[in-house]
Amino acid sequence: MHPIIHPIMALIAGILILIFPQILNFVVAIYLIIVGILGIVGMTA
Repeated sequence: MHPIIHPIMALIAGILILIFPQILNFVVAIYLIIVGILGIVGMTA
């Protein structure tokens, strides 16, 4: 996986939270799920 993915995901999440503060929980949950899946896939690959 390319190392630029996490900073781009964090930037998009930050912009979404600034524009739509009410979706903070949703954005954080999605981010954590993606990071968790990538971590598991990275450990098994």
